[in-house]
Amino acid sequence: MTDQPTSPYPQSEPPPPDPAQAAPAYSDAPAGQSWAPPPPATQQYAGVPAQSGPVGKVRGTGLCILLFIVTLGIYGLFWYYNTHEEMKRSCGEGIGGVLALILGFFISIVMVFLTPHEVGRLYERRQQKPPVSALTGLWILLPLAGGIVWFVKTNGALNAYWKSLGAA
Repeated sequence: MTDQPTSPYPQSEPPPPDPAQAAPAYSDAPAGQSWAPPPPATQQYAGVPAQSGPVGKVRGTGLCILLFIVTLGIYGLFWYYNTHEEMKRSCGEGIGGVLALILGFFISIVMVFLTPHEVGRLYERRQQKPPVSALTGLWILLPLAGGIVWFVKTNGALNAYWKSLGAA
C-alpha cells in the first residue's frame, strides 16, 4: 500500500473554499455573496496616482508672447511663477512658483531648460511620451526665433496637458 494521504473528495473536484479565507461579506449584499468596491469613475493610468490637485490654467500662446514684448520681459517672470506653481499644486512635485521666480530673475537660462523638463515630467507621470524635455531649451540658441519656438512648444505642451485634464 502507499503512504499517500487520502482526501474525502474525489480528485476531479477541488475541495470547497475555506470560509475563514473568504472575502468578508458586505452587510447589504445578498447572503453568500461578497462585496467588491466599484471601479473608480475617473480614468487612471496604470501605476500613476490620480491627479491630486487643481488643474492649471490654459494660457494663449500669442497673448503671452505679446505681453512678454509689451512688458519688456516682466511677464516672463509672472509666467514662470504661475506655471510652476500650478504644476506643483497639481501633482505635488516640482520646484514651485517662488523658486521658479527667483531662478527666472537671477539665472533665467536655467529656466529655459527646467520649465520644459517639468512639463515633460507631467506627461511621464501619466506614462505618456513627453512632447518637450530639457533639450527643448536648446532652441534658445537660435537668435530671436529660437525663443519663440521654445515658448510655443513649451506653452503648447502645458496647455495640451491641462486641456486633457478638463481645463477650458
